[in-house]
Amino acid sequence: MDFDQSQEARNFSRPPEHLVNQSLSLAMDYTWDKMQLDEHWRDEALCNVTITAEQVFFLQCLGRTPIPDAELYKRYILSEQKEDGSWPIATKCHGDISASCEAYLALKMLGMSASCQEMTKARQFILKAGGVAKVRMLTRISFARFGLFHWDAVPHLPTELILLPPSLKFNLHQLSPWARSTLIPLLVITHHRPIYALPNGRSVTNDFLDELWVDPTHKMTSHFSLSAPREIDPAELLFSGLDTALSYLGGLRRFPLRKKALRYCVQSILNNLEPSGDCLRISPQMHNNILALVLEGFSQDSTVIKLGMEGIQKFICQDKTGERLQSCVSPVWDIALMARAICDSGWNKNDARLQKSIDWLSRHHMPNIRGGWPSFSPPKVLRGLSFQHHNNLTPDVDDTVAVLLSMLHQNSSNLEPDKVARAAMCICEMQNSDGGWGAFDTNNYKQWLNKTPLKALHHSSTADLTGYVLEAFGMVLNIASQKSYEDLSSQMAQTKVLGAIATASQRAVRYLAQEQEGFGGWYGRWGESYLYGTSAVISGLAWFADGDNWVKDMIASAVSWIKEVQNLDGGWGEGFESCNDRQMAGRGPSTPSQTAWAIMCLLEELDPDDASIRAGINYLLAQQQDTSLKRHGASWEKSNYTCTDSPGSVYLRSQLSSHYFSIMALGRYRKAMLCTYSD
Repeated sequence: MDFDQSQEARNFSRPPEHLVNQSLSLAMDYTWDKMQLDEHWRDEALCNVTITAEQVFFLQCLGRTPIPDAELYKRYILSEQKEDGSWPIATKCHGDISASCEAYLALKMLGMSASCQEMTKARQFILKAGGVAKVRMLTRISFARFGLFHWDAVPHLPTELILLPPSLKFNLHQLSPWARSTLIPLLVITHHRPIYALPNGRSVTNDFLDELWVDPTHKMTSHFSLSAPREIDPAELLFSGLDTALSYLGGLRRFPLRKKALRYCVQSILNNLEPSGDCLRISPQMHNNILALVLEGFSQDSTVIKLGMEGIQKFICQDKTGERLQSCVSPVWDIALMARAICDSGWNKNDARLQKSIDWLSRHHMPNIRGGWPSFSPPKVLRGLSFQHHNNLTPDVDDTVAVLLSMLHQNSSNLEPDKVARAAMCICEMQNSDGGWGAFDTNNYKQWLNKTPLKALHHSSTADLTGYVLEAFGMVLNIASQKSYEDLSSQMAQTKVLGAIATASQRAVRYLAQEQEGFGGWYGRWGESYLYGTSAVISGLAWFADGDNWVKDMIASAVSWIKEVQNLDGGWGEGFESCNDRQMAGRGPSTPSQTAWAIMCLLEELDPDDASIRAGINYLLAQQQDTSLKRHGASWEKSNYTCTDSPGSVYLRSQLSSHYFSIMALGRYRKAMLCTYSD
């Protein structure tokens, strides 16, 4: 698609004040109408069809057949099919071979005939893309459980990995929490190599999906896709060689330490379960945990399995499109961002409803115990927050910062020093040696971990998260410097929090200087992608720009790039292609969320009456839509996936993100323009 950057067609006229006010008023009506009865916001976090397909596989593995609500699952999966017969990993993306194969298998399990039109079109796409042999590794493992791949066609994952001490270069402590919670149950599953029954029976060489093979007589395809000879990575060669050696050794399944390793895996799974039966509140990990425990002898009637099944049910959503499974839920994030949007909108910050939502967040500010390991060093206690309702094991820096920012914006004159100090010290302790922050771990930036067959095993520093931390720290330092906050400043100084914040901020600025791209932007790990990262970074750097020409130059370069990539309709957009191709940074159809990010970025540096800002605000006003008759007010389109879970494979669509980010942009614009309007 061609995104014409010519200036002539954009609406550069100044948005009328009454239209901005009206837009914010309608948005706030919608905001309060969406508030849950327990004084917080929570909306669906949509993923692609693979999460729902894996729910179907999971029920089939447990023998829960006929699968409950089969018609509803079928209706939802079909509703996501593209015209060419494929299924994408996100709306407006091209069809994905792994997602398409998983959707096809799920539909066939649910009773769809392979000869019907939808399945025929899907099969044609899959075969044209190289057939089922081309699916990702986690899909192979899922299919191997039904005999659709031979277990020798997936990587050997020796259970003894859990016994490796931290002193070795490769050990499970070096993996991200997401990777650990994914890998440990897989160690158990791949040890047992189960074969579950399909509608056509149980077989180690099941022909249930033979129509998706280009050559069904040759199913022992390699699971290592090495690069061209000149580009082969040494780490890829190493893991390929280790897997070959393990194959000759039978995967070490008869190794004397195997029973001990399995016990450690089971204990680690149990240690990482919440009292509710959840594991990190992520449904795919919950699926695998239950399957691993059942394989290790736990009855499906046992308390831990029942709790896990009940936990999965909480992720199920149903509407006119059918029934589907969320990969996660995001109440803490949604509440924190919505509360901040309310503050930016100009709404009364003392509104009882807003205060109740802040109180909800405060109640969830709990000690988080890092670990869940049956051996090694004692777990580390950090007082942070997680993305979900309850997650005591993995505090999330991103959410801790989001909550801190919402509290700072809502009532900075009534801050409790101990709460601010706890959150700030938690964040400081999580700073990486390079000066940045990752979401869950410290110094987890070993890129070679992503050369393993499972990929995405590390969580290094990210510019977007570092920018948000700088914004929070800048606000705290600014508040503490004001005479009216002498008590707060004195109490925080006594605990040495202010000194730690100042030092951490200096290191973070240096990190961001190194991460800035030549064109001026920053890559965002948790949003799509350079628009998100650049907006987050500038919101942080702006607090440290006064008297610092180095920081000012960084901001000026980024703002110049943001203006260059504005679309013809006045908005901004960026596709997922930018994750792997910098040439696509800031290029894509406009979306409300991404336009709001760009506007907030420009407002930090430019006069609010700047032509680009005017055009962006006009775009948001034009895109606001009336809601259904069941709702009051108006909001913005929700069909775009702009959140990144695992770059290149898993993206999320937060139903509320376009709403609260648009309110933030409009509210900040109105505040900046107040004096201009009065003229």
